[in-house]
Amino acid sequence: MEVVSPIALTMGEPAGIGGEIAIKAWAGQEAMKVPIFFIIDYQKRLKRLSNALNWPLEIIAISTPEEASDAFRHGLPVLEQTLPGSITPGQPDPTNAPSIISSIDTAISFVQSGAAGAIVTNPIHKSTLYDAGFEYPGHTEYLATKASSLRSVMMLACDELRAVPVTTHLSLEKAIKALNTQDIVEVTRITARALQTDFGIQNPHLMVAALNPHAGENGALGCEEIEVILPAVNKLKLEGYSVTGPAPADTLFHPRAREAYDAVICMYHDQALIPLKTINFSGGVNITMGLPFVRTSPDHGTAFEIAGMGVADETSLVKALKTAAKIAARRDSIGKRPESQRA
Repeated sequence: MEVVSPIALTMGEPAGIGGEIAIKAWAGQEAMKVPIFFIIDYQKRLKRLSNALNWPLEIIAISTPEEASDAFRHGLPVLEQTLPGSITPGQPDPTNAPSIISSIDTAISFVQSGAAGAIVTNPIHKSTLYDAGFEYPGHTEYLATKASSLRSVMMLACDELRAVPVTTHLSLEKAIKALNTQDIVEVTRITARALQTDFGIQNPHLMVAALNPHAGENGALGCEEIEVILPAVNKLKLEGYSVTGPAPADTLFHPRAREAYDAVICMYHDQALIPLKTINFSGGVNITMGLPFVRTSPDHGTAFEIAGMGVADETSLVKALKTAAKIAARRDSIGKRPESQRA
């Protein structure tokens, strides 16, 4: 099942591996059944990269997303986004930050108009954007603001696991202080709706992880389970959601445990990402729930240490593209996308 409109792929950090994995994804379109996409990027950068790696690449310049459908089989469709700064693998240049953000903004405008069916974002380097004045913790928060969404939620998904952190890009100390009952309730509600709408699971069951070892041992190892998490679980049950927890996190991720739930609600970033990346490091996808359009991304960073070497694994990007296409097509088929998002 593939979305009718092409997928908009953003540039990401040009000093990272985004360009390499985009080229590899396009080159492997037939073998990996990659849906049609175009990248908002600098043509000279991509051509220079392909030449340096001795990869055959035909770039087809496009001016609208609609042109990507015909172009895709013949070359990589590129909607031009120039870069004013230096472009050296592994060495980010803050001068390029406005162009990186502009690539995201362009993708948003296309998906909001319906010209693109979904957005897939290549990894950004947050500290480089912060140096240039970027004020958001990451893609998820920026996209939510641009889309005027009251709440967006990050799901990390692979074939074996779906994990959703309640707190995301915070230090562990700040995450524990920020954790509250209402956030757990809201994140779980959004996750349940997304499982129904985007994954076709009519009656999803959600597991809620504990924060402390052994789920706090009745308060002996921490009171968050009693004071914060359990009230959220009880409220959700009263609302009719199928929810279990809080459950000790160290028993939630082995194969038999994963059979008991459709997604696990985690209390902080690494509680969700460590098991997912351990189970399937290359096949993980970041999905943003709660937006009026579809957005996914590879579940990895810029990988500066291998940028420009040609060894980056495109598996997660391909999975992100295919997941975006499936979700967008499913939303279209059941009429769940806003009118302006329908192709």
